[in-house]
Amino acid sequence: MDQTVRAPELRPLPTAADWPSPTRAWATVFVLMAAYALAFVDRQILSLLVEPVKRDLGITDTQFSLLTGLAFTLFYTVMGIPFAWLADRSSRRRLIMASIAFWTLMTAMCGMAGSFLTLFLARIGVGVGEAGLSPAAYSMIADNFPPAKRARPLGVYAIGSICGVGLALIIGGAVIQWAINAPPVVLPLFGELKSWQLAFLMVSVPGPILVLAML
Repeated sequence: MDQTVRAPELRPLPTAADWPSPTRAWATVFVLMAAYALAFVDRQILSLLVEPVKRDLGITDTQFSLLTGLAFTLFYTVMGIPFAWLADRSSRRRLIMASIAFWTLMTAMCGMAGSFLTLFLARIGVGVGEAGLSPAAYSMIADNFPPAKRARPLGVYAIGSICGVGLALIIGGAVIQWAINAPPVVLPLFGELKSWQLAFLMVSVPGPILVLAML
């Protein structure tokens, strides 16, 4: 009886030709970074609209804290796990496209909210949508760079969060100032929109552009 122990077959190590071109790889990183920055703009814009939202919706400080905290954070944290599972088993690009489309739609719906409950549900939607970005993004970056060269693109992607916080203050402030001085906007079924509602609609505009960029 043959007792020979056979060594396991080893897969050949990837060569430079097995990785995408640096131009394509870095283009992917910058699109993902832009999406990450937009995610932070959409999640932070509410913090600039405290007084008008409280006044127009008649909500308390406690309710507003739920909008900025629990409504977004809980679902953003919990949904990251199933989205990570999905990213391992399906198209990460399509997952990111769907996530961007969904959270920007929910950001726009924040601008359509007419009560605490509808704004709370829209904020949950923003959290759920944004939860699908990072798990798929980290995986995509890992597939575009060899292990020894992943630290820099991952760092560039992480910069998106810092840029997003800054842009939320800069762009958000500019959008709010524009919305205050703009003439009233009336939409069918929704009626006249207030300045804070226009701000939500404005910051949701880049979403469809990034969805196309992911193609």
